[in-house]
Amino acid sequence: MAEWVRACVQPTLKIVNSVIGLVGMSMILYSLWMIRGWFRERSELSPGFSGSSTPWFIFSFLGLGIFLCAITCSGHIAAETINGHCLSCYTAFVFLLLLLEAAITTDIFLNRHWEADFPRDPTGRLDELKDFVQSNFELCKLISILVVVAQALSIFLSMVLRSLGSDHDYYYDSDDDSVPARLSLLRKDAPNTHHIANATLFFKNHPWIVRIHDKAALLIARLCCC
Repeated sequence: MAEWVRACVQPTLKIVNSVIGLVGMSMILYSLWMIRGWFRERSELSPGFSGSSTPWFIFSFLGLGIFLCAITCSGHIAAETINGHCLSCYTAFVFLLLLLEAAITTDIFLNRHWEADFPRDPTGRLDELKDFVQSNFELCKLISILVVVAQALSIFLSMVLRSLGSDHDYYYDSDDDSVPARLSLLRKDAPNTHHIANATLFFKNHPWIVRIHDKAALLIARLCCC
């Protein structure tokens, strides 16, 4: 039963984990597109663009996408090897990511002046993303729910897979199979010892051996008297 559950949970975790990887790759591609536009604007020195300012939003977006891809790779490795330490690290990273997303979402919905919590974006890409989300709110909400559900399922499935363990853990129970082999060797040695003991008793108690022993003892006694 455990093997059947493991065979179902392992590919399911890989599929759910792939959703996080797709989001990460999309963020990387979008970040590269924003970097290309930023360099083009910097070369043209368009009005209102400050070339000395750091485009923190673009690099933060790129770093988050790389982080998601790294989590996806670690999740696939952990699901393939079913290593307890890898699954624990993967669960911890996804859980921290969920906490970060929950904190940002709470700040945005509860704080009307949430933009003041972030530094000014000189590229203007943050405003473009905000306008896109507001104009396509339903689509963005569905995508956000899908990503959160995928992350929650990843945590749950990784915990289930960690509790089940790998196939190699069940091979340690086969150590009892070596006991009969060892016992068989002991059983082969035991009759040999028994035969040797019987042969010793036979030679000690044989009448001819007893007579020789008595004559030798009498001869030694006479030599001692002389």
